[in-house]
Amino acid sequence: MQILHKANTRGYANHQWLKSFHTFSFANYYNPERVHFGALRVLNDDEVAAGMGFGKHPHENMEIISIPLEGDLEHQDSMGNTTVIKNGDIQVMSAGTGIFHSEYNKNKDRLTKFLQIWVFPNQQNVTPRYDQITLHKADRKNCLQQILSPNVADEGVWIHQDAWFHLADLDAGVKLNYTLKNPANGVYVFVLAGDVLINKQSLNQRDGLGLWEINDFPIEALSNQVELLLMEVPIY
Repeated sequence: MQILHKANTRGYANHQWLKSFHTFSFANYYNPERVHFGALRVLNDDEVAAGMGFGKHPHENMEIISIPLEGDLEHQDSMGNTTVIKNGDIQVMSAGTGIFHSEYNKNKDRLTKFLQIWVFPNQQNVTPRYDQITLHKADRKNCLQQILSPNVADEGVWIHQDAWFHLADLDAGVKLNYTLKNPANGVYVFVLAGDVLINKQSLNQRDGLGLWEINDFPIEALSNQVELLLMEVPIY
């Protein structure tokens, strides 16, 4: 089974300093048919103005993943972390029993763009934690690069959930096949750039496609510089 979310059907909020597209219901955007995809609760495509950002605010019992696409984002939290994440990095927080954090565009002269993703955890009230790594972009050229898993010792960051994330950067004509780590999961594919055919469904930039009750599916790049984010999560 599958569900298609075209880019122009997403929720949108313009706060001047922040422009945000919401794949799933968030803040003032509510669509009862698009509250979540299994354990994937939030997929926000954010653009933060120069020198602006999110003031200190709380989270609890959620796995929060940030993937910068352009520019730099300065992070501070109640665990004592002060870091900067940039394109090529991935950041994860297990909010658990509760944390406060802030996020600001560190640059005074250009935008910062990033994905903010929330995943429901499989454990409640864990000890809050923070992690950040720098990815090697060459490791996703015409292949799938694992960037997140449930396993501490595995590639990428880890979260408290039976989930795997991958990035891919494909040239036109490249064909891949994604096999689910757990056949009981579903996969939500988000197209960051380019045109692609996934399980016989044509997708364009910022389109999303959710697939479930499937063991694997084919991917074919229809244009150059296809960039994909695949998020495998528990579906039920």
